[in-house]
Amino acid sequence: MKAVILAGGKGTRLGILAATVPKPMVKICGRPILEYQVELLKRHGITDITIITGHLGDVIENHFRDGSHHGVHLSYFRETVPLGTTGGIREIGDRLTSDFMVLYGDVMVDMDLERLVRFHRTRGGMATLVLHPNDHPLDSDLVELDAHGRVLRFHAKPHDPPAYYHNMVNAALYVLSPDILPLIPRGRKADFGKDIFPLAVETGAVYGYVTGEYLKDVGTPERVEEVTRDCRSGKIRRLNRRNGRRAVFLDRDGVLLRKVPYLHTPDEVELYPFTGEALREINGTELLAVLVTNQPVVARGMCTMEELDDIHKKMEWLLGSEGAKLDGIYVCPHHPHAGYPGEVSELKISCSCRKPETGMIDRAAEDFNIERPGSYMVGDSFRDIECGRRAGLITIGVMTGDGCKDLKDPPDHMARDLRDAVRIVLRLEASRDEQ
Repeated sequence: MKAVILAGGKGTRLGILAATVPKPMVKICGRPILEYQVELLKRHGITDITIITGHLGDVIENHFRDGSHHGVHLSYFRETVPLGTTGGIREIGDRLTSDFMVLYGDVMVDMDLERLVRFHRTRGGMATLVLHPNDHPLDSDLVELDAHGRVLRFHAKPHDPPAYYHNMVNAALYVLSPDILPLIPRGRKADFGKDIFPLAVETGAVYGYVTGEYLKDVGTPERVEEVTRDCRSGKIRRLNRRNGRRAVFLDRDGVLLRKVPYLHTPDEVELYPFTGEALREINGTELLAVLVTNQPVVARGMCTMEELDDIHKKMEWLLGSEGAKLDGIYVCPHHPHAGYPGEVSELKISCSCRKPETGMIDRAAEDFNIERPGSYMVGDSFRDIECGRRAGLITIGVMTGDGCKDLKDPPDHMARDLRDAVRIVLRLEASRDEQ
């Protein structure tokens, strides 16, 4: 597979940091961002790389030359007129006769590219977009997926209220088929997210690859400082999916949301006053925040899966407005007891995903390579705590919602609410770090 790196950005928001170099040559821990990208590609066996340059392109070409001292083969295409994120790719289309990868040169990234490529080839689509939730979805371009990961539509910023969307952000790394090239105009400025991918959704299959790995742009001095700290601490490398991650698994009703009996409409969604703050605390660690929720309202016929999706859109939107995010959401729509009016008979089954069974945790563990020892379950009922026990997690009960009043055996820890539960998590994490 070949790769294309878009490296023509001026970096005007970086001020003096990019006064004499193009943005992708800004240094992190003493090395240009582009070097990290080239080495990441080489590590995954991708050694035929084209760098599309523009502003101060000679700085990049003089630094990397033909790439031989990095163990890769580098070629270049220099734009004389800025063509957005797509134009240069159209101009080198004759080099791209099979699937290829596109990286943005101002994004620090460390991820399992082999798994991404396998995902793309298995789906066989025109494009695969790397996606992730972030802590500012309200001012981000968002992507909507179906249950199979196929992209349905794009929601460009600014977003019109009172619409709610899932927190699923384009992370600016793609695997593309040559079939997408005819959709890119030649010699004219265009953008993948705003112009090409929406058109590709109409003409072919486009998929989203959701990851919790490290992808962060360095468009501002503050971002450069943040990425530099993460580089020095080793966080960037540790978040690669090949390294196991630990997680905080969270129940929904009575933990994140105020308890409403059989909540089944978006109007009933209300965060606790402390939910956003507590999730931000988790997001500030290297722990994943993963929702696992029984939703028998679907099997009961009280709402459809699409309507449940609308509930979660509002929940994610409210969290995003407080700078918080969930890394994953897993739902069990089943219920084992049949014989009720209006029920959905095919969902009235005994299953492996309904808590206290561990099916949702099993799926999340596979998706994110989660290490169960040292991970946590936070819930307000027997089903939550017993699920955590069966999965080998540290269990934390909360006194909100059902208040764990149906427990026969106490959890490992008891907390007043999610905020207090997160304090327990942070205390245990600090103790782990000291060992």
